[in-house]
Amino acid sequence: MTRIGFLGPHATFTEQALLSLPESEGAELVPLPGNPAVLAAVREGTVDAGCVPIENSVEGAVPPVLDGLVLDPPLVITREALVGVRFVLVGRPGTALAAVRTVASHGHGIAQTRGWIAAHLPQAEVLVSTSTSEAAAQVARGEMDAAACSPLAAEQHGLEILADDIADNPGAVTRFVLVAAPGRVPAPTGHDRTTLALTTENRPGSLLGLLTELAVRGIDLTRIESRPIKDRHNDYWFHLDCSGHVADPAMGEALAALHRRADRVRFLGSFPRAAGAAGPATGAGDGTVPLSGASSAAYRAAEHWLADVRNGVQV
Repeated sequence: MTRIGFLGPHATFTEQALLSLPESEGAELVPLPGNPAVLAAVREGTVDAGCVPIENSVEGAVPPVLDGLVLDPPLVITREALVGVRFVLVGRPGTALAAVRTVASHGHGIAQTRGWIAAHLPQAEVLVSTSTSEAAAQVARGEMDAAACSPLAAEQHGLEILADDIADNPGAVTRFVLVAAPGRVPAPTGHDRTTLALTTENRPGSLLGLLTELAVRGIDLTRIESRPIKDRHNDYWFHLDCSGHVADPAMGEALAALHRRADRVRFLGSFPRAAGAAGPATGAGDGTVPLSGASSAAYRAAEHWLADVRNGVQV
């Protein structure tokens, strides 16, 4: 049986995302105490894959996940899921809102409900838990008065919803990814995302030169994040998301160029974009060529022309 780790305990938003993926069907779902623990379990082989959050539409990237993805041995992303995040305030049955003195949640949960808590519970101390579901479990154990979590966590731990829809930005979405050891890349779907991380020497124009390798090939860069390299002062990993698949001629050529020019390149996967994820279609014949000559057909024609030139044939 396939084992898939996720940020636990049960009833987290991460488990909700994992259950939306076809890989979860028939698999043993293994709750683990933190995103670094999920990535470590995949590397150690105690689970076959792991599900972790990678970015939120309000708070941006999840730094421990970005940092963990560039460690060794390598991991790759094989699929993603988008989950609309609905937060509720929960407490033990009979708890009055005025009696709440401590509120717990995951760091991103706190960030997304900070305004509501400040307005409605100004007297409460806000404390960070390893997950929203663990915060609910702390309330159930009597360690906290209330938690900002999902309705599923409230049900799981037998808690009462004290206030509904407490997020400061309704409609917030979190993107989750399924990671595994490197293997065969999923086939292109025409609606794909390629993720990579790279480092470059610290001199004027070095990053611009790398990004130009994407731009001149008509590749849509949809996200870029920088994270400090822990053992190198003033050096950074740059995490990039691009529309397209490593099997596409333009993407393959761009990755080869980045490998030539960057200090280090870590390929983090080509995989189908989740339903509802922004980005243009990328498949051949879809009519969405961002720049002249960037279609797969144009790349094939150029390869044939170059082969003729090298063989002394001029057409």
